[in-house]
Amino acid sequence: MIEIGKTIIKFDPLIEGILIKRYKRFLADIELDDGEVVTAHCANTGPMKGVLFPGGRVRLKYCPSPKRKLDWSWEQAEVPSNSELKKCWVGINTSLPNRLIRNLIEANCLEKQFGSISTIKAEVVYGSERKSRIDLLLEPENSNKDTRKIYIEVKNTTWCDDSIALFPDTVTTRGQKHLRELMSIYPQSRAVLIPCISRNDLELFAPGDLADPLYGSLFREAVSKGVEVIPCAFGFFQDRIAWEGVKPFRNSQEK
Repeated sequence: MIEIGKTIIKFDPLIEGILIKRYKRFLADIELDDGEVVTAHCANTGPMKGVLFPGGRVRLKYCPSPKRKLDWSWEQAEVPSNSELKKCWVGINTSLPNRLIRNLIEANCLEKQFGSISTIKAEVVYGSERKSRIDLLLEPENSNKDTRKIYIEVKNTTWCDDSIALFPDTVTTRGQKHLRELMSIYPQSRAVLIPCISRNDLELFAPGDLADPLYGSLFREAVSKGVEVIPCAFGFFQDRIAWEGVKPFRNSQEK
């Protein structure tokens, strides 16, 4: 098991620069610290509310490949924080959360929540119309008290209000559908929503009602019908990502 504050993913040091602009959803122009201006791929296609700061510092990965159109990938952004440090690095690569949560499970960091797990599968077809894919499907060991399959939907969470992590940061019909699908498989299986809080300065999670009131309503319905919510927080650094523990949640953005 990985202790709180310890590294869960290690990588070569990222390269820092200043964000000039993000455009066409997938592209960002960045001035590196040596003065070179590069165009990086932006894996986050959403509005990046509270994270997108032209003129702010960012971190990139250099990964040239014949299979890639761009040699650079935008990985992290420095943002204002409510913590004593006043600044916080946020993970903006939306392809990372599934890997982070899988690593947590494999390291037994969520054994208290899930028990012992025998297999983990990704992108398994499920849902009322068999047109959705669950992020992670867990099969517990036979020795577990609860041997139902565990369906996990992971949501990258970077927007916040003071110390509250919020998802979504815009209207998400896809996210609404995922909540409905999770409700449809309970109680035959365990249905779990994991907000992946990609920053280490927040204290709890809530649905982003102000961005998507319907999602907030569906969130509360899902919780009342047995869908579990397990917010998992991480700290982002130049050469690693650290595990920051499970956070509490509340049912609405407003107190």
